[in-house]
Amino acid sequence: MIKESELIINKDGTIFHLHLKPADIAGKIILVGDPGRVDMVASNFENIEFKIRNREFYTITGTYKNKRITVLSTGIGTDNIDIVLNELDALANIDFNTRKVKEKFAQLDFMRIGTSGALQSEIPVNSFVVSQKSIGFDGLLNFYKNRDSICDLEFESNLTNELSWKNTLASPYIVDASENLLQKFKSPKFIKGVNISAPGFYGPQGRVLRLPLAMNEINDQIEKYSFKSFKITNYEMESSAIYGLSKLMGHRAVTVCAIIANRVTGDANNAYHSVMEKLVKIALERFIN
Repeated sequence: MIKESELIINKDGTIFHLHLKPADIAGKIILVGDPGRVDMVASNFENIEFKIRNREFYTITGTYKNKRITVLSTGIGTDNIDIVLNELDALANIDFNTRKVKEKFAQLDFMRIGTSGALQSEIPVNSFVVSQKSIGFDGLLNFYKNRDSICDLEFESNLTNELSWKNTLASPYIVDASENLLQKFKSPKFIKGVNISAPGFYGPQGRVLRLPLAMNEINDQIEKYSFKSFKITNYEMESSAIYGLSKLMGHRAVTVCAIIANRVTGDANNAYHSVMEKLVKIALERFIN
C-alpha cells in the first residue's frame, strides 16, 4: 500500500496537483507548457468532456475525430514534468481506493507540442523539429533508479568529454523518443533532431544578461558538436524528463517543436501564434492516428 504522504489524494478524490480523477484522462495526452495553449489545442476537438485548472496545470479532455484525447499544460521546466508524469501515471496505474498498483498496466502516449530555439544555422525559423533524442541538462532522471537502462550511455559519455563538462553541473542524460510515435512524424514537414532540455532560460541556455557563464563557449561547442549521425538541433525545457520518465514507467513519448528563433543566425519570429496553430493541427492529426 502506498502511504498517504507519497500519494496525496484530495478530499474530492482527485490527485494532489493536477486535480484529476482517474476517469478524467484519455490514453493519448498532449502536453503543452503554456496554459493558454490548452484552449488552442482543444479548439480542434469535436466536443469537450471535462475542464479543470489548478495553478499552471490546465486540463481539457474531449474527442477529436471520435477518439478521446487529453491536453494538459505543464508550466515551464522539468521539475513540473516530474509532477505531471508521476501523477498521470498514478491516475492510470494506481487504484486510488486500495492505494496499490493495478495488476493490469495501462500504457499512455504523450506528445509534447512546444516552441524552441534552433542551434544550427540551417534550421529556419518557423520550421518544425521532431526530437529523436532528448538531452537533459537538468539532472532530474539521475534521482531515479535504473536510469542507465533507458539512456544512451555512449552518447552521454562522448558529450561530456567533448564539451569538457564541469563536475559542478548536473550530469546530462540522453533518452530516445518512442520509435512508434516517432514514425508518425516521418515527413518532410518535420526535421529530425536532438534537443537539449535546459533547467533555465538564461544561463543554462547560454544567454548572458548581467551574470557571466560557467561555460561561456557552450553554444559554440554545441553548434559544432556531432555524435555518429546526430547533431544537436534545438533548446527547449521539458522534453528530456518526458522521455526519461515515460521510458522508466513503460509509456511512450515524442516531442514536436516550432522553431521560433535561431540562436546562431539571430533570426526570430515574435508573432508565432499562426505557426503554432499550424503545428497543432498537423501534430494532432498524426498523433491520434
